[in-house]
Amino acid sequence: MIEQDTIKLLRECDAGVQMGIASIKDVLDYAKSEQLRKTLYDCKEEHDKLNNEIQQLLEKYNDDGKGPNPIAKGMSWMKTTTMLSIDSSDKTIADLMTDGCNMGVKSLNRYLNQYEAADEVSKDIAKRLINLEERLAIDIRKYL
Repeated sequence: MIEQDTIKLLRECDAGVQMGIASIKDVLDYAKSEQLRKTLYDCKEEHDKLNNEIQQLLEKYNDDGKGPNPIAKGMSWMKTTTMLSIDSSDKTIADLMTDGCNMGVKSLNRYLNQYEAADEVSKDIAKRLINLEERLAIDIRKYL
């Protein structure tokens, strides 16, 4: 049970971290403020580090992981490109990223509760990813 919950939680973290990286990449070039661009870039770097940790653990369990839901990823991309084509301001970027962070935090907390038998290492990764998303949402509030 512990190993199964661990793998399932790592898969959800894998999907979440990939979605976060893709979302940041989608908006990064539109950022007008150098500080916003730096905040987004730094957050992406942290996502990349967590992604590497997740991949190493998944390899240990001989698991390929899980990418983001293609429909959710496509809808996110469509919303982002549509909104940025209408208004490519830092406010729009902050709005889009805040929504994404909130959805990620909600989902990851749900998975933490669902896979409560997961090992502490994978729970720690999920909590770190949650904290990263929460911190980004706070750091970009000034652009809303």
